[in-house]
Amino acid sequence: MKVSICITVKNEEKTISRLLDSLREQTKKPGEIVIVDGGSTDKTIEIIRHYQKKNKSIKLLVEKGGIAHGRNTAIDIAKYPAIAQTDAGCTANPDWLEKIIQPLEHGAIGVSAGFYVMRADTSLQKAMNLYLGIHPKRFSSVSFLPSARSVAFKKEVWEIVGGYDENLEKGGEDTKFFISCVKKKIRIARVGDAKVIWEEIKDLTLQTFFLKIFNYAKGDAKTKIWIYPIPGIMSHNIKILLIFIRYFLGMVLLIYSFTTPPLFHLFAGLFLLYIFWSIWKFRDIVNLWRVRVWIPVLQIISDIAVINGFASGLIK
Repeated sequence: MKVSICITVKNEEKTISRLLDSLREQTKKPGEIVIVDGGSTDKTIEIIRHYQKKNKSIKLLVEKGGIAHGRNTAIDIAKYPAIAQTDAGCTANPDWLEKIIQPLEHGAIGVSAGFYVMRADTSLQKAMNLYLGIHPKRFSSVSFLPSARSVAFKKEVWEIVGGYDENLEKGGEDTKFFISCVKKKIRIARVGDAKVIWEEIKDLTLQTFFLKIFNYAKGDAKTKIWIYPIPGIMSHNIKILLIFIRYFLGMVLLIYSFTTPPLFHLFAGLFLLYIFWSIWKFRDIVNLWRVRVWIPVLQIISDIAVINGFASGLIK
C-alpha cells in the first residue's frame, strides 16, 4: 500500500532535521512526504529545501494557517490512498511506518493508532510527562484515542469525517477528528509498538508547560465534546468541569473560614488530602521520589492553566 506521510510545521528549525532523518530511515519507504509550513520565520523552510535536494519524494508547500489547516492541506494534496501523520518534535522508530500501515491493508480497518514515547532526562521532565500524555503502562488496545503524533488512516476516512476542524487553532483538532471517527463507527486498530519518540518535553520550562496545558484546555472547550463515545473513558471537558467544582468549593470553604475559624482546619486538611491524591493517582507508574516531589507543584500549575484555558475557550 502506497503511503503519503503528511506533516504540518512552523518554526521547527531545532527539530525538523531529526524528524526527516528518521523518516528517511524507515524500513518501509513512504511514497511521498508532504510538508505544509504555516509561515515559519526561522530556518525551517531552508532546512526542508536542503532535504528536498537529497530526497525527491519530499514536497513542501508554504501556506499560512493553523495546525488544522496545515493538516488538511497536506492531506488534500497527498496523492496516495493511505495517510500517515506525525509531528515536528517527534522522531519515528525505524519500523514505525511499516507497523502503523499494516492494519490498513485489511479492508475493515480505517484508522491505525500508533503510540508516542515521551522522552525525558530530568525528574521535572518525567513529572511533566504525566500531565501531557499517556504513559505506556496505561496504553489500552481497546480504548486508546489516536493522536496525530502517531497515526495512519485511509484518505477516504478523512473525507468522510470532513477533515480537521480549522476553528481549533492550537489544540483539540485531532481529538475532535478521531472522536468523529468513533461516532461514524470507523474501525480503529491500536498498534502499541508503532512508536514515535516525542522529544518536545525536553525543551519545556514551567512557563511553557503552563502555556501548553492552557492551549490544550482552550482547545477542549472549543471542541464542545462532553461525552466520549468510548465506554469507560471520561471526556477532557468533564474532567475539567470537576476541577472547576473542586476549586469553587475550596474557595467557598476558605472564604467562610475567615468568620468560622474551625473551617480553616477543614480546608487545610482537604488541601493536604488533595496534594496526597495527586501523588497517589500515579502510584502505579512513578517510583522515584525525585519525580514525586514535582507532582503537587505541577498539579496546581496544571489546574490553574486548565481553568484559565477552558474559560478562554468558552468565551471564544
